[in-house]
Amino acid sequence: MIFRNSFFALWALAALHVSNGFTPATQKSQGRLSALFMADGNSDATIMVNGMPGPMATAAAEACLRKGLKLSPVAMTGPEIEPCTITVSDMVSGKSANVRLIPSTETDELAAAIAGAKEGAGEKNLLAIDYTHPSAVNANALFYIDNQLPFVMGTTGGDRDKLMADVTAAKHFAVIAPNMGKQIVAMQAALEDLASKYPSAFAGYTLQVTESHQKTKADTSGTAKAVIDSLKELSDDGFTYDDINMIRGDEEAMEFGVPEEGLKGHAFHTYTLTSADGSVQFGLQHNVVGRTVYAEGTADAVKFLSKKLKTESEGKVYSMINVLEAGALD
Repeated sequence: MIFRNSFFALWALAALHVSNGFTPATQKSQGRLSALFMADGNSDATIMVNGMPGPMATAAAEACLRKGLKLSPVAMTGPEIEPCTITVSDMVSGKSANVRLIPSTETDELAAAIAGAKEGAGEKNLLAIDYTHPSAVNANALFYIDNQLPFVMGTTGGDRDKLMADVTAAKHFAVIAPNMGKQIVAMQAALEDLASKYPSAFAGYTLQVTESHQKTKADTSGTAKAVIDSLKELSDDGFTYDDINMIRGDEEAMEFGVPEEGLKGHAFHTYTLTSADGSVQFGLQHNVVGRTVYAEGTADAVKFLSKKLKTESEGKVYSMINVLEAGALD
């Protein structure tokens, strides 16, 4: 945190920058990364990663491979995708797996595939990761419940209240979170704690929020919403999600500071609290280029859930903060 004082104003800026994705510099360190990830060992869990060949689902599948998880030979894809088989390859560990993609409209075929995968992996060893589309969140959750398939919901959007109610009522095993990034989860936890201990500490301050994502992101940032919920507890501003300044165009994103190589996959967020007279300003920023930070956290979440299946008799909804508190972030 950097504090700058002047006669007229106090500026406090807390900035968290997280950069991911394999740049030439990181590619040179693949050997060190491989040793780090391979030391994690193998797991008996098999993961059905739904949403491929979408980039976030594919990144999560690659992270599962390098963390010692097996990929299910079948997975759900969007209704517009023709059935096909893809090869998921992780450049760090050198592992790969073939996965047949089945459209979500083919529910009978998917149910049969899940039953077959359970038979091969073991009843408690098959779990799902969902990185599909906001419009599919609620229907997919009910599908997982009906097929007794524990899941990690990485997809944002949908009716979140109904999602939580459906999963909770079914006593189903799930991890549901607006963000899977480890460091960002820690930041959110700290903000929640701050808001609970010092509510209205920023009374009279106004809030401004700008978030930028790749143009293919269909919904408002779930992370921004979660952070705003905490910041609203600290201030008395009537800020709503509709007041978020959303950037989805390449030119505007680059003006916001997104590097050109990050235009197809990034998450830049800036939150600013300003006092009524303008003399004090607090800023919070977290910028992510690439999808690795989310993919790594997702793989950790599914490993956490796999362990819960073996130690808990009744399912429940967990958050990424639960994963963080359990020390399950490798």
